Amino acid sequence: MHRAPGLLLALVLFATPVLAVRPGEQLPDAAQENRARKLSAELRCLVCQNQSIDDSDAPLAVDLRRIVRERIKAGDSDATIRDFLVARYGAFVLLRPPVSTQTILLWSLPALALALGGFAAWRLFRRRPDGVAGDPEERLSPDEQAELQALLDRQGRGGPAA
Repeated sequence: MHRAPGLLLALVLFATPVLAVRPGEQLPDAAQENRARKLSAELRCLVCQNQSIDDSDAPLAVDLRRIVRERIKAGDSDATIRDFLVARYGAFVLLRPPVSTQTILLWSLPALALALGGFAAWRLFRRRPDGVAGDPEERLSPDEQAELQALLDRQGRGGPAA
């Protein structure tokens, strides 16, 4: 009974991740299978979105792994296979998309929004150093100040406020 936590910890620490590739999918040539595994690890499962097709068990990932292996058997290079899949599914299929104008814009928009929000807050509070529009006495005309004072005096004596 005392060994159970230690055994469980050893299993967790030394367990290798189980990949979703089924034995029937594997190529007979070890070099081709290694290429397929390497390439599959770089391609995103479009269903799971943050898993590679090598790790996913989704039907679309199975189909993508099959396409990769068929193209490797046909003699296509890794770049040709990647280009084929990008043409078919878009750059989103790559777990590490290439740096382009679109990706730079996509990655910089949150920082830009934060900077614009900070600038807007700075402008707002710069005009009002204490965060308030100013002393109410300063914003009233002399007639308004006299009327306010009369209301306050009347209210202070216990009479109705207008």
